[in-house]
Amino acid sequence: MQIKRDCSMVMALLLLGCGLSQGESEGDQPSGATCPTQSSLTYDSFGKSFMSTYCGSCHSSALTGAARNGAPSDHNFDTLDGIRELGVEHIDREAAAGPLHVNAAMPPMGVSPQPTESERRSLGEWLACGLR
Repeated sequence: MQIKRDCSMVMALLLLGCGLSQGESEGDQPSGATCPTQSSLTYDSFGKSFMSTYCGSCHSSALTGAARNGAPSDHNFDTLDGIRELGVEHIDREAAAGPLHVNAAMPPMGVSPQPTESERRSLGEWLACGLR
């Protein structure tokens, strides 16, 4: 009986570790992204499309009630002002990637489409560059 209980605990611990690769977090750590001097990412060239594609189905000021799928009513990413109001740190900890962490809490697993790690790294860069 003790061996069965020990095996169950080991399996539970192994399952908890699945799904996150080294350096990934569940959206609670800064990505550590920085702004390279040669960055060309702007709201028009990157941010608007990223937010529309990956965030707009829940985080849009045009959505209300159940259509927001649980997104808080003050988390709207359909304008640059809306993104700035929420703050760089929050978005970074939820969805951006950098040298310290790949934050993949948003969009939630099962929601499609999901950004690639490269897109998450670009998000981290754009955020670190001050949402130009």
